[in-house]
Amino acid sequence: MNCRSAVVLVLGVALLGACAHPPPTHVSTLLERVMPVQVLLLGEQHDAPEHQALQRDVVQTLAARGQLGALVMEMAEQGHQTAGLPTDASEARVREALNWTDQGGWPWPVYSAVVMAAVRAGVPVLGGDLPRSQMKVAMANAALEGRIGSAGLQEQRQGIREGHCDLLPESQIAPMTRIQLARDDTMARTVVAAVEKAGAGKTVVLVAGNGHVRRDLGVPLYLPKELTHRVVMAQAGSATTAPPADAVWPTPPLPPRDHCAELRQQFKR
Repeated sequence: MNCRSAVVLVLGVALLGACAHPPPTHVSTLLERVMPVQVLLLGEQHDAPEHQALQRDVVQTLAARGQLGALVMEMAEQGHQTAGLPTDASEARVREALNWTDQGGWPWPVYSAVVMAAVRAGVPVLGGDLPRSQMKVAMANAALEGRIGSAGLQEQRQGIREGHCDLLPESQIAPMTRIQLARDDTMARTVVAAVEKAGAGKTVVLVAGNGHVRRDLGVPLYLPKELTHRVVMAQAGSATTAPPADAVWPTPPLPPRDHCAELRQQFKR
């Protein structure tokens, strides 16, 4: 299924406003549209609570059905996992296993529900992101650019410019783009290994930002062609074009926020 035929699951704004997360019935409707599949990529906007609620409900639903093979998180580095922990492990022990620290940039309270839903179900949670120790090597690895077409590469570079509000010097655009490509590749390799370990009839769920799950630019480009997968993007507000996904989970618009002003403050400009 391509982006032009993306399925839009229309939910009432009043319904979403009445509860903190979509009811399980709507999650079941979503899963009916995208399952069965070996890999389910759930994209999000990181500051939209409804999106993390969707992730939790998907994980709980698949686990209850006995279909969840593993949960891969962009928010933890590859090489860290909860395999071997008991189902009643404390959040502190889970964070330690995933090396999820306050300095990592991802607030634990935002993602604790989805992570702990998998742990409580006895399903391993795997860090999928490129380790910080490998970022310097990735920045210098021009071979990463050969994994994506020239048009996609240019779009990735433009995304880096815009994502940093044109505050980065041009000399940093290529190295920063290589990190983005390396992160997608690392998440894809983590997912593939998880699928192989989970076995037949199981679904591996990847939770990552919408930019990482895009069919035309992200993790799907690095997955083996024989691996069945579907992309669901959770999106706050109305989309002007069909997103590069198999399904879209719309949520109410977020309050206005000047990300560039915040970034300029960080850059002290």
